[in-house]
Amino acid sequence: MTSDEKLIILKQDLQMLTSSNDDFLKSLIISAESAMQKEGITLVENDMDIDMAVVQYAAYLFRKRASRETSMPRFLRWRLNNILFSQKGRDT
Repeated sequence: MTSDEKLIILKQDLQMLTSSNDDFLKSLIISAESAMQKEGITLVENDMDIDMAVVQYAAYLFRKRASRETSMPRFLRWRLNNILFSQKGRDT
């Protein structure tokens, strides 16, 4: 999935219709990718599971700014753990 496609899906997730926040959302996508790599996840191109995790992570980063609840949603933590364990299981 290209970065433009990730941006489109992120905007749909956040129910944004305009492009006024595109630069900020692009930086959130980059930040999400970086955070996932720091956790040990290898970003594989055109892997739908990883691409959607990046979009969901970026959406979480956007939403936590406006919320008192800043902990990561359980579904996202579960998804990241599954990706990481799957990748590490293949490496052995």
